[in-house]
Amino acid sequence: MKLQFAMDTLTTEAALELAAAAAPHVDILELGTPLIKAAGLSAITAIKAAHPDKIVFADLKTMDAGELEADIAFTAGADLVTVLGVAGDSTIVGAVKAATAHGKGIVVDLIGVADKAARAKEVIALGAQFVEMHAGLDEQAEEGFTFQTLLDDGATSGVDFSVAGGINASTIAAVQQSGATVAVAGGAIYGAPDVGAAAAELRAAIV
Repeated sequence: MKLQFAMDTLTTEAALELAAAAAPHVDILELGTPLIKAAGLSAITAIKAAHPDKIVFADLKTMDAGELEADIAFTAGADLVTVLGVAGDSTIVGAVKAATAHGKGIVVDLIGVADKAARAKEVIALGAQFVEMHAGLDEQAEEGFTFQTLLDDGATSGVDFSVAGGINASTIAAVQQSGATVAVAGGAIYGAPDVGAAAAELRAAIV
């Protein structure tokens, strides 16, 4: 299972600092949606230039103009780009077309999708590389949210999936046991006093 670091900061400088600390312990460096909105596509280019050996994940959460948005992110240096699972099939197909042209990949983020397992099968058939079982920060704060639901949806889907939504040292083992191909950690790493040590702890928990 790969470890993905979601950098939900707002400046390229802060992202570069976080990436430098965590990179020895993670496989995928994710530029969070707020970072890309605040800093622009140049942040993608900067992270890829600093860490050419890492998979750079641009969390665009595209909802429309799939081919166009994916193309500009891949051109900027992204290896993976997200499209929302609630988007129309044509949007996902367009993004996959851009990915194919660049030799890169599309990840479909299932945040907000009611039947994640069913939609996962559909979007993999459309050409997505894998899906992300994702509970956003707002959803995690809602009454009744359970992390286990994401793991169950992933296991039920029968396709390659990542899990994002509150992963930390105490839950990452369960993520691996669910069959996930990628565990996505954000706050557990960037919110720690020692970013490198926090990333190393999560890496050590993956067997």
